[in-house]
Amino acid sequence: MVNMAKLMKQAASMQKNMQKMQAELSEKTVDFSSGGGMVTATVRGDLTLEKIKIDPKVVDADDVEMLEDLIVAAVDGAAKEAKAMAEEEMSKITGGMGLPGGGLPF
Repeated sequence: MVNMAKLMKQAASMQKNMQKMQAELSEKTVDFSSGGGMVTATVRGDLTLEKIKIDPKVVDADDVEMLEDLIVAAVDGAAKEAKAMAEEEMSKITGGMGLPGGGLPF
């Protein structure tokens, strides 16, 4: 039979490690560019958008739709990369246990 006290201690330790990792992830960033680098989005490991950089050459009042598409592509790509980074970091703590929701509490 599994020692319940030991199991609870391990769970508490894992939770503490996950909270620490979440704090660390909020400090890490990934960049993703679209349009050959014309638009770059920076997203933190906690999936918050930090900044958008737009090359002035891509700003055209007659083609706002293209700029909008480039922004969406850059943000989407950066968010996907940040999520992958976060999942990789969290799997180091969870040991690949396959927790629901990818093991991410956010």
